[in-house]
Amino acid sequence: MAKPKFNIPAIGQIAADLKNGKILPVYFFFGDDTYSFDAGLALIDKAVTPFISSDFDKETFYGEDKNLNEILNVASAFPFGSGKKFLIIKDFEKIKDKKSLISYLNSPPDFTVLVIVHEGKISNLESEPFKTLISKNFIFEAKELKGEYLVDWLVAFTKNKGKIISSENARFLIDIVGENREMIEDQLDKIFIFLNEEKEITFDSIKSLSTKLKRYTIFDLQNAIGKKDKSSSLKIALNLLENGDGIIGIIAMLTKYFAGLSRINELQANKVPVEAAARIVGSHYYYYKDYLKARSVYSDKDLYKAVQALLKADTSVKTTSSDEKTILVILISEILS
Repeated sequence: MAKPKFNIPAIGQIAADLKNGKILPVYFFFGDDTYSFDAGLALIDKAVTPFISSDFDKETFYGEDKNLNEILNVASAFPFGSGKKFLIIKDFEKIKDKKSLISYLNSPPDFTVLVIVHEGKISNLESEPFKTLISKNFIFEAKELKGEYLVDWLVAFTKNKGKIISSENARFLIDIVGENREMIEDQLDKIFIFLNEEKEITFDSIKSLSTKLKRYTIFDLQNAIGKKDKSSSLKIALNLLENGDGIIGIIAMLTKYFAGLSRINELQANKVPVEAAARIVGSHYYYYKDYLKARSVYSDKDLYKAVQALLKADTSVKTTSSDEKTILVILISEILS
């Protein structure tokens, strides 16, 4: 596999430099993770604000509303106060003449901190002004965290808030909430309130909060489907959809669930310990007993039918205009027919 031509640092890497007092004159953010954008802007704002002596020296511009040269003229003008200026350009991807940024990058004023946000990927990093941004080390990527990287972030984030969560329970929370860090942080805030003075976020506290909020989880849906309870499965699935769980995420988790079920017989035959087996099928060990019960209900033919239904639903989401509720109802019905 070819190595990436450019090793662009993640936005999160600016934290250490800012903590040590190193503030760049320009920060260019790009990528798909809006959480990273917000977190990076907050870090820079916190670092720069003590050096700003006038409210007129903080301003946000939007790419579709302003000519880039006009914004750069503001950035090059002396501050109203005696300190620094902090300017933000959002929606940079909507600016047509981006090359006018090059001359500014080659000689940025030391009294201005300019943060530029470009939502989405960049098709050609060798084009300008991106090539110059890379050469100046002004460019950072908003990288979505996946898998164990997301688990590690959640554990560290929780520790920073004065609480503790194990990697196992972090995975459990991610399975319930999804991989969007804004949604994870929102749920953590509720858990912190629920815990009050308690330090550790346990499996029971996560599960209890879901019950208290009268909100079903993906594990409730899996359990109902595992019992072939069509009425409960439809009720829970629609509840998940109404509470913000996207159908793509539901399909992905159910696909993961049935893939796990398909491995149960092999794990049982090899006498794999429960905690290890739970990790292999992608579940929390508390729910592994439900996998065992479900596998006794689902034949190999049933599993194949479920996988075909999930593939059909995924294709419908991506290629048709059918609404999510209809696709979900058809999916559950076909799995349990």
